[in-house]
Amino acid sequence: MVKVTLPDGSIREYADGSTALDVAKSISEGLARNVLAANVNGEVVDATRALPLEAQLSLLTWNDAEGKSTMWHSSAHLMAEALEFYYPGIKLAIGPPVANGFYYDVDFMDYEIREDDLPKIEAKMKELAKSKLEFVRKEVSKADALSYFEEKNDPYKLELINELEDGSITFYTQGNFTDLCRGPHIPNSGFIKAVKLTSIAGAYWRGDENNKQLTRIYGITFPKQAELTEYLEKVEEAKKRDHRKLGKELELFTFSQKVGQGLPLWLPKGAALRERLENFLKRAQRKSGYDQVISPHIGNKELYVCSGHYEKYGADSFQPIKTPDENEEFLLKPMNCPHHCEIYKSKPRSYKDLPVRFAEFGTVYRYEQSGELHGLTRVRGFTQDDAHIFCTPDQVKEEFIKVIDLVLYIFKTLKFDQFKAQVSLRDPENPGKYIGSDENWKKAEQAILDAVEEKDLPAVVEYGEAAFYGPKLDFMVQDALGREWQLGTIQVDYNLPERFELEFTGSDNQKHRPVMIHRAPFGSMERFVAVLLEHCAGDFPLWLTSEQIAILPISDKYNSYAQKVLDLLNNSDIRGFVDDRSEKIGKKIRDAELKKIPFMLIVGEKEAEQQEVSVRRRQHGDLGAMSIEDFAKLVNEAVESELAMNV
Repeated sequence: MVKVTLPDGSIREYADGSTALDVAKSISEGLARNVLAANVNGEVVDATRALPLEAQLSLLTWNDAEGKSTMWHSSAHLMAEALEFYYPGIKLAIGPPVANGFYYDVDFMDYEIREDDLPKIEAKMKELAKSKLEFVRKEVSKADALSYFEEKNDPYKLELINELEDGSITFYTQGNFTDLCRGPHIPNSGFIKAVKLTSIAGAYWRGDENNKQLTRIYGITFPKQAELTEYLEKVEEAKKRDHRKLGKELELFTFSQKVGQGLPLWLPKGAALRERLENFLKRAQRKSGYDQVISPHIGNKELYVCSGHYEKYGADSFQPIKTPDENEEFLLKPMNCPHHCEIYKSKPRSYKDLPVRFAEFGTVYRYEQSGELHGLTRVRGFTQDDAHIFCTPDQVKEEFIKVIDLVLYIFKTLKFDQFKAQVSLRDPENPGKYIGSDENWKKAEQAILDAVEEKDLPAVVEYGEAAFYGPKLDFMVQDALGREWQLGTIQVDYNLPERFELEFTGSDNQKHRPVMIHRAPFGSMERFVAVLLEHCAGDFPLWLTSEQIAILPISDKYNSYAQKVLDLLNNSDIRGFVDDRSEKIGKKIRDAELKKIPFMLIVGEKEAEQQEVSVRRRQHGDLGAMSIEDFAKLVNEAVESELAMNV
C-alpha cells in the first residue's frame, strides 16, 4: 500500500501504483478537475505519476505558483507542436516557464517569422488544447535519445543530451510532438483555455553571444478567458506606467549612446527627486545612529581580491584599469563594502565603540550584457543606499531588528503596503559557491532566523539565494499592478571581517572579530525610482514630487502677482512654477492635471486685490480662496503628515 500524508497532517492509504490524481479524486471530483501537478516529498512531479510507498503530498492547482509554472511549461510544448505544424524542419532549443508565462528558443532555419504570424500559431494551440492531448512521460536511454534527435538533425537537443547521464533522461510526448524534458507537465492540454503569444525577440543559444542567435517567442496561457483579459488589461496599464516613458514625460532622466549604454543621466528634476529621497533616508539614519562616509569610485585590484569580489565577479566585471606603473591595477568599484572595511580599520576599536554604523550613497559599476540592460532597473552604473554595521556577536540580532524597522518605515511612508520577506540561505548542495567557514555560516543564518521570528515577520525560506559571503533577508515588494520587485536587503557577514582582519578590543582586553551587517533599504536609487515611478504612475507623494504647485494667472496682467506668490511660497520650501503662457485658464488647468501637479493656484483680479489664491487640488477639486500664509500652512502640514511616522 501507498501511505500518503496530506498537508493537514492526515494520513491515507492507497493501492500500489496510485497517483496524485487518484488521491485528488478520492477527496473530491471537483478538486481532481483542477489538479495540475503534485509536490511529492518536496519535488514537483506529474499528477499522473505513480506515488512512492511513503509520500508527503501537496496537490497543486492554478492557485499555486508551481501549478502555474507547470501549465506554462506544458504550454511551451504545445506552442512547439504548433510551430512544427507550420514550420516543419525547424530546430528547437529550450522552452521553459518564466515568471509570467513561457518562451521557446527556436532556430527557424530559412523560414521568416513576424509578429503578425502569432495569431495563427495561437489558433493552432487552442485547437490542440481542445483535443485534451495527454502529456506522456517516458524514460529513455542516452543512446536512444541521441538516435532520436540525430534523426531530427537537431544540434541543440544533441548538445543537451551529451551533457546528461544515462539513466536520467526523459521524453514527454503530447499529440504529434515529442521533446527532451525533465517535466513536470499537466495531465492533458485541456486545462489550457486561453492563449496569447506576446512577443518575438532574439536570444543567443545558451546566452552566449558567440553562439548562433535564435528566435525567442514569448507567450502566456490561462485556464479561463476572463483571466487572460484581466492580464492583458494589466499589461496595457503597465505600458502606461513604464518608468522609461514616465521618466521622459516628467523629465527625470535620459540615456546617451555617447555616454554609454546602461549609464543613466539624471536631469534637474530627477536629480532633485533623488536628493529628496536621499535626504529622507539620511534623516532616518541620523536618528538611528549612522555616520555618513564617502569612498572613491575606484579601488586597487588587491582590495577586491582580498574581499573575494574579484574571484567571484572579476571575469564578468569591467576590466582592470592600467596605470603608468606596470605593477598597479585599479577596478571600477563593484561594491562599497571593502572600502567600508578599510574605513573601520583606520583606527583601533573597542567594544565600547560598537556598533559602528557607516552609511554611504555610493555609486558602483558592474558590467551587464547589453541585451540585459533595461531602463533604470538594469544598468551598469548605479548608486546604492549602502550601509555597513560593525557589531559584536551579541549585538547582531538587535541591530538586524533595527534595520528591519527602518525598511518597514520606508515602505510605509512610500505606500508599498504589499510585500513579503524572504530569508535567503546557502545551497546545501553547492558549498563551493560561498566563502567562509561552515560555523560562521550557521551563526549568520541563525541570527537572521531569530530576528525574523522575534519581529513576527512572515517570511519564506529560500535555499541557494544567499550572497556568496553571507545569508540575507530580502524584501519582495508588490506594486500597484501586483508585480513583485526585490528592493530592500539585509545581510549578515562573518567572512569579510575575517578576510580584512577587522578587530575590536573586548571587555577581556583581548582582540575579537566584529560581525558585519550589510543593508540597503532602497537597494539602488535607480531601481527604486523605477519601481516607485511605476507603482504610483508618476503621481508621487506631496513631499517627494518635483513640482507641488502650479500658479495659473487667468491673464497676462496677473503674471507679476503670480510670481510674487511663487516667491513667497518658495520661502516656505514649497516648489512650483508660474504658467505664464497666453492660454485660457481651462487649458492651463488641464495641462497641470496631466503633469500630475498636486495643487493649482488660480489668480486673477479678486485674488490680487485680496492677496489670496484660489486653490484647486488634483483629484479633490476646488478648495476655495485662502491667504498665501494659510495655503503654505496647508501644504506643509500635508507634507509633515506624510512623513509623520517615527523610525
